Order: sequence, then C-alpha cells, then structure tokens
Amino acid sequence: MKHVAIIVAHPDDETLWAGGTIISNPHWNYFIVSLCRADDKDRSERFYEALNIFRAEGAMGTLDDGPEQKPLDKKVVEDLIIQLLPSKQYDLVITHSPAGEYTRQQRHEETSTAVINLWQAGKIKTKKLWAFAHEDGNKAYFPKPQKKATIFRLLTKPLWRKKHNIIIDTYGFSQNSWESQATPKNEAFWQFTDAARATEWLNKFKRHNQ
Repeated sequence: MKHVAIIVAHPDDETLWAGGTIISNPHWNYFIVSLCRADDKDRSERFYEALNIFRAEGAMGTLDDGPEQKPLDKKVVEDLIIQLLPSKQYDLVITHSPAGEYTRQQRHEETSTAVINLWQAGKIKTKKLWAFAHEDGNKAYFPKPQKKATIFRLLTKPLWRKKHNIIIDTYGFSQNSWESQATPKNEAFWQFTDAARATEWLNKFKRHNQ
C-alpha cells in the first residue's frame, strides 16, 4: 500500500487540485493536512466530511487566513506541518506549487516552500514529491493544468462529476461560485524524486519573483 501525504493550505484545495487522483486511487493510504481553518467550525466539519468520502485521515491547523494576509515566518509554517503529520516518511507527498495555482495565493506559496524545505532538510522523507501544476494566465482565465507538467491526468466525466460534487455538496459552494467554475477537469503535477532538484526549482521561482 502506498502511503501518501497531501499538504495544502485550505480545506477544498485537496479536492480542487487532486480530487480526481485521490478518488481514482482508493488503495492508497492518505493523510491530508489543511494548514488553515481548523478554527472555522463550518469549513472544518466539511473538510472531515470530504475526508470520509476519500476514505482518508487528516488534520487541520489555524494559520491566519484573513482577507489581509501578512507573510508568515517560514518556521511557523514548517513547525505546523511537522506537528500535524503523524509520520515523517511517505511514498509520495503532494502539495502546492511555489507559484500557487492562481494569481496569487500567499498561503499556497508558503505551504509549497515549507514542504520543499522540510524535504531538503530531511525532516520529511518521501520517494516522490508532486506539486500541483495549474496556472491562470495572471487571472486571464480559470486555473488550468499545464500541459508540460511531468504528470497530466485526464479525468473521465464521471470522475470529474464525483470531484465536483464534493465541491458543491460537501463544501457547499454554489454552482456559480469561483470554486465550482474553477474545478479543473484534468489534473497535472510537477514530479520530483530528489529534494535538491525540488529546492533548485523553488529557488529559481523565488529569483524570478524578486
């Protein structure tokens, strides 16, 4: 059995960016972490309902997710991830891209940076790391998978509907909401098997955005 950790910033990120992958691999053993919204009764209850559908375990943190988000100290994010993960060794870790999936979501970027730093430091061990590979053309369109990504997964219509139903029925977003309209019909990931390569990729992104 493959042991998989999915580390995201918000409840619903696991469904939006990897829900089809989770549903289509029910034999994997998932632990899903959301770093924000444990203190939001409605969202946290919906997150655990989604975990039940995925047959996954998980945990939540309370990072600031207010409208005026200030950058967080990287140690705060890293320490929370270590605190929430029950194990530090996995076959696969899935998380955000340092670019996020749309323009711009600071907590997504900080989550990705923290996960890669922890892998590089040996505080998380994994055979592979997948980072969500979606972009929105600087808000020109809803996020879509990048076709040049290492892994590009085509979702069947029934599989996409199962994923979309979690966004609508479990998380409670309306059909006209951004989340509903943005739910990707396919999924893509950048794959790394070496922490040094992932760190190099992260640093390249940081230099580009300075």
